Amino acid sequence: MEIDYQKFNFFYDRSQTSKCLICYDPECTKACPQGTKVGEILRSLYFKNFLGAANKLTGDCTYCNAPCEKACVLAKSKEPVDIRDLMLIVKEEAPTPNSYKVEKVDLSTDICGVRLENPFLLSSSVVASSFDMCRRAFEAGWAGAAFKTICSFPQHEASPRFSVIRNHSNAFCGFKNIEQLSDHSVEENIHIFEKLRKEFPSKVIVASIMGQNEAEWTELAAKCEKAGASVIECNFSCPNMESDDLGITIGQSEELIERFTAATKRGTSLPVLAKLTPNITDMVPMALAAKRGGADGISAINTINSITGVDISTLVAEPSVHGKSIVGGYSGPAVKPIALRFISDLYRCPELNNLHLSGMGGIEIWRDALEFLLLGAGSVQVTTAVMQYGYRIIDDLLEGLVEYMKCKGISSLKHLIGGASHTIVDRQSIERDTILLPVFNYNRCNGCGRCYISCMDGGHQAISFDPDMRRPKLNGSKCVGCHLCRLVCSEKAIDTAKKEIIRR
Repeated sequence: MEIDYQKFNFFYDRSQTSKCLICYDPECTKACPQGTKVGEILRSLYFKNFLGAANKLTGDCTYCNAPCEKACVLAKSKEPVDIRDLMLIVKEEAPTPNSYKVEKVDLSTDICGVRLENPFLLSSSVVASSFDMCRRAFEAGWAGAAFKTICSFPQHEASPRFSVIRNHSNAFCGFKNIEQLSDHSVEENIHIFEKLRKEFPSKVIVASIMGQNEAEWTELAAKCEKAGASVIECNFSCPNMESDDLGITIGQSEELIERFTAATKRGTSLPVLAKLTPNITDMVPMALAAKRGGADGISAINTINSITGVDISTLVAEPSVHGKSIVGGYSGPAVKPIALRFISDLYRCPELNNLHLSGMGGIEIWRDALEFLLLGAGSVQVTTAVMQYGYRIIDDLLEGLVEYMKCKGISSLKHLIGGASHTIVDRQSIERDTILLPVFNYNRCNGCGRCYISCMDGGHQAISFDPDMRRPKLNGSKCVGCHLCRLVCSEKAIDTAKKEIIRR
């Protein structure tokens, strides 16, 4: 059974799903007389886990008077989510498949031979900065955590330290932080590792470290291995360090990357990952330097240097720390295309073929993770989405990936890794001898005219518009097949294009 994921994306775009606040202990669930886990279904829809949402729909909402909507917290000040209508649409449009191509899938993978029960790790940040936090994440289902970077020098944090760019539904699309490293002492962090290893022997503990010289890199790696770490990750990329000799400065120097990777390897027999910065033009030379130093893998990407905006009332850049701000690290969904590009570059480099790639940057839903895997990542790491939604997102990350694999007949996650890498080619190899012409579906067209406006002012003036019929019409002699019209159409009323051969 083939699943039309584009159809499900369209359903999400047209529904009130994004209006849901994804509450803690949701009142809508408590109010359901049939015992349906309404909040979990809404959460699955929010994270585009459509089949997972359908699997959870146990009741019939057809004749229900929707007490869940009256209980919705939005009912207190705004209109509640139209929960009943959503449930009915799920039942009709996203049914559970009657049969799968495979009934069972294996989500396990590994980092250089260190087994991961699934590919999802917390990335080194505030979301993995204490024993209690890692314990709750592991119990929720995360396969491991890259602990917040351990160092031997004190941290002096600013307050506030975050700023965001939001989309129309108030969710983060971009997130800036000016936070530094772990504020625990090395001894305190070592004790946390020992407790985690004892309580969670099957989970993967990635020890992120940063030294000030070769001796510190070697010493920290040795201490982390002794305390029970599974993997060492060298933080060569933090953009927020007070010292100009640390973090991103290392990640922009092939010589320093190679030297400090080699120093780390001298202190441990564990796999070593080099976490690299995207604040460069080409990451491949930096990864090759890490390999020369003995790295077993690459983690990418860390955050991107950014200024998210200026408060136009105070005329201070954000976040304002006593009227001043600094360039900080940018993350969240907005950086995913950049992260995917770097992962693709690394995976397609023949000299790096034997290195593990741990991908991160904008992963929020299962499909984001899948795209990283398809372009070559063997594991994925998440921070910003957890900061906004909590550890609970692992449920839909796992379920969405499982349902996809079952429907596609893919029995092992390892079969996904690099599956789309061959479709990325150099600029000379892309096919340029055909045009794909758009075709209007007037049954779905609502007559808004957005395609006409975009083509006239941002395209090739290939669309005319009949104001009486409120219909667009294509002039094929002018159309170059750019498909801007298809991208702006809110109703998906421009269908699969017709192919026209250009004779040269």
